[in-house]
Amino acid sequence: MLENGGVVQKFPTHRIVIIGAGPGGFEAALAGRQLGAEVILVEREGWGGSAVLTDVVPSKTLIAVADISKRFSEIESLGLKTAGAKIEVDLEAVNHRLRNLAREQSLDMQQQLEQAGVQLMNGSGRLDGNHAVIVTPNDGSGEKRIETKTIIVSTGARPRELEDAKPDGERIFNWKQLYNLKKLPEHLIVVGSGVTGAEFAGAYLALGTKVTLVSSRDYVLPGEDQDAAVVLENVFKRGGMRIMNKVRAEKVENIGDGVKVTLGNGEVLMGSHCLMAVGSIPNTEGLNLEQAGVETNEQGQIVVNKVAGTSRANVYAAGDCTNFLPLASVSSMQGRTAVFHAMGDVSTPTQLRNVTANVFTSPEIASVGWSQSSIENDEVRGFVHKIELESNPRAKMMGVQDGFIKLFASTGGTVIGGVVVAPRASELIYAIAVAVENRLTVDDLSATFAVYPSLSGSISDAARALHVPIV
Repeated sequence: MLENGGVVQKFPTHRIVIIGAGPGGFEAALAGRQLGAEVILVEREGWGGSAVLTDVVPSKTLIAVADISKRFSEIESLGLKTAGAKIEVDLEAVNHRLRNLAREQSLDMQQQLEQAGVQLMNGSGRLDGNHAVIVTPNDGSGEKRIETKTIIVSTGARPRELEDAKPDGERIFNWKQLYNLKKLPEHLIVVGSGVTGAEFAGAYLALGTKVTLVSSRDYVLPGEDQDAAVVLENVFKRGGMRIMNKVRAEKVENIGDGVKVTLGNGEVLMGSHCLMAVGSIPNTEGLNLEQAGVETNEQGQIVVNKVAGTSRANVYAAGDCTNFLPLASVSSMQGRTAVFHAMGDVSTPTQLRNVTANVFTSPEIASVGWSQSSIENDEVRGFVHKIELESNPRAKMMGVQDGFIKLFASTGGTVIGGVVVAPRASELIYAIAVAVENRLTVDDLSATFAVYPSLSGSISDAARALHVPIV
């Protein structure tokens, strides 16, 4: 029942209340309406969540602009001349455009939800047991208690902060605050070499900023294929980036006209601005999860299974607030799967091994399936074949110098994974992902015609090289 000012309303057989309108909540809401449920979606910041407003949409827009700038700077190597023209970056205009794109995307999502018949509520939600949600509206009106059959939590995550390196939005930033800059930083110090740190470091380098990247690990992107990380480090260094590996930032201070970054080895870095990219914290506080019997881990993430179910049968969770991969695509899949499972429809368990991931650096790094380290550590038996893009005819025509395509196959010839380091690797990886998902063999892949010349032709070549002879 819905209690609001003493008014009691009947509700249909299946009501779903979703807390959080990021990719997971958005897809769950549409799936629920598709299956005929009454859906109430609660969001406190904006439709699309941080993924649309302050994360994926704005960051990838900035990266797209940076990629154009980088390509422009390389045109002379292709025999083109600019007659002395020099590209100038109006960062205020760039950031204005990307903020507008984020707002437009949020509005588009709102319209889709309304057209689908989803009931939208601006506010914060928390569980009241495991069969009701209490909503605190943003407009200050009284709390509303909504009884429901299914609850889906999709509240996302926020940037992690270090005690001695607090972002202030002026000189020290997290990744949500960069979009208010009006001028390019003279010297940006990026603390953290994971995906977020590497993407922003590469983008600002391409836009013309001096960049220093501080990494506590042996190399950038420690969670990615090591060969890919080496390629990216080489590209970064060739572009003038200073990379400091195996050292931590102990303290970051705003000194008025710049920043002072004190490292664990005693060295002090001086820069104009600093970006803190040291991970994220799930937004699970204040949801009454423990009181509702929903299990979380030590990091505060909601523990879910392959159909996004939690320790409570009717409570599901999707996205960065869970212990699954923090990817928008995974969140969307979890949202849909949660609804299908809750309503008894066909729900395919999410196989993390089949998830494609992409790092939007230049070149991009995409991967799917088993990794080379898994093969080398005997976690799975298989073979690896790698083709450098410098040998690909289309890459030569495009002036592409860096990158490769790497394919992994089981001993029986089934495609089990791959890595692509190339321009638009996010598009090229799809062919390998289809092969992994559908358990195609290398012969299936190589027998599929590839355009000549094309970058994708190297996928076919790698598959052909992994052919298992009939003996």
